[in-house]
Amino acid sequence: MRTTRLRSVALGVVAAVAFGSLAACGGSSDDSDGVTITVEGWRPGDKKATIDAVKAQATAFNKENPGITVKPVEWQWNAQTFPAQLAGGTLPISFRVPFTDTKGLVERNQVADVDAEIRKLSYFDKLNPTVLTAAQGTDGKVYGLPSDVYANALHYNRDLFTKAGLDPDKPPTTWEELRAAAKQIHDRTGATGYAEMTASNTGGWILTTLTYALGGRMQTQDGDKFTATVDNPQTEEALQMLQDMRWSEKSFSGNTSYDWNSINQAFAAGKVAMYISGSDVYNGLVTTSAIDPKTYGLTAVPLGDSPDAGALGGGSVNVVSAKATKAEAKAAVAWADYFRIRKYTDESAAVADAKTQTAAEQPVGTPTFPIFDEASYTTYQGWVKDYVNVPLEQMTGYTSRMFDLSLVPEPPSQTQAVYGALDPVVQKVLSDEDADVGALLKDADASVQQILDKG
Repeated sequence: MRTTRLRSVALGVVAAVAFGSLAACGGSSDDSDGVTITVEGWRPGDKKATIDAVKAQATAFNKENPGITVKPVEWQWNAQTFPAQLAGGTLPISFRVPFTDTKGLVERNQVADVDAEIRKLSYFDKLNPTVLTAAQGTDGKVYGLPSDVYANALHYNRDLFTKAGLDPDKPPTTWEELRAAAKQIHDRTGATGYAEMTASNTGGWILTTLTYALGGRMQTQDGDKFTATVDNPQTEEALQMLQDMRWSEKSFSGNTSYDWNSINQAFAAGKVAMYISGSDVYNGLVTTSAIDPKTYGLTAVPLGDSPDAGALGGGSVNVVSAKATKAEAKAAVAWADYFRIRKYTDESAAVADAKTQTAAEQPVGTPTFPIFDEASYTTYQGWVKDYVNVPLEQMTGYTSRMFDLSLVPEPPSQTQAVYGALDPVVQKVLSDEDADVGALLKDADASVQQILDKG
């Protein structure tokens, strides 16, 4: 889920189902000469340096591809605005959607078929099969280029740790340690020890993350049949923990309106000591929220003792508007390759990108979960080591473990709708001291099952 991303935040693509009659790909020319396309560029609120960096890369791409002109525009995938943009045809030609939403868009013919162009890429056979699946339809064709792969992680404020008498180089590795640290930080500094997103489907996203970390799952699959398992011991344990932290320990934020952007702002401002989000959120914290890098720390989400415990993982798929001509679709794949992926597969591209980013004071070297393998990731880091400007020494709690983490995909059916159904559960627990966790989960399970049955 993630906005990155997107990373991520929530959809309601169901609202766009009625507009599924868009053609899969318009036009008849296979030649991309003379093509001009709009592409997702920067997010609303990004600093001028970020915008300038994207524009510089677009200029370099246009020079390298004289038959194509890409025009970056301000855009960010958003739950509230995406359906209307999709229906109204106002999306860029090239844009990203969460892993969880690609198949639905494919089924409704709302993104272009770019299978042939993706398979021509030199590194296609090296893509992680699990990652590639997120970009495929049920027909096996590839409808986009995966990128921005992540595992949810724990982000923490090193300055607040120090002020509370905690060692910032030893972040929590268990939920018990996290609870103790959150309370100590609150009691000694007055800041919120721990907070979670709760709005725009992010409440369900993070609750699912906690459930996975404790070894539970939100749904099961038997062929085409999906069964809700929201009412499970691990989710109940997670909600009870949040309830205790909120009302008994007073270390948890009672804010029930945090979403991806607002919690980033609160964290960057030093109001929140710990929260969970995608492992690469540092980029957004720098480019949009103006965080002081010296205060930032990153570590893995604590996992329970269950053999099924794992970190929720996801990412984005670079897709092409269904309104694109064949020439535009071909150009869009070329841009996605250039802008998102090529730097991980080609040393000269990696160095050129790193130079552009550092010149624009953009983050270089933020840990992401690679779409290839550990060897490829290590090679890339070697290519750009002279340009890395992120505090990697403050992120070892994550980087030392990321290849050992058991990644668990997001719930496969009606993901965003399921997350949306869980938002009120988390909000109720945080706003009502007497909330009945068991009853809330029973009702939520029934609601989720109705969503799954409708398909």
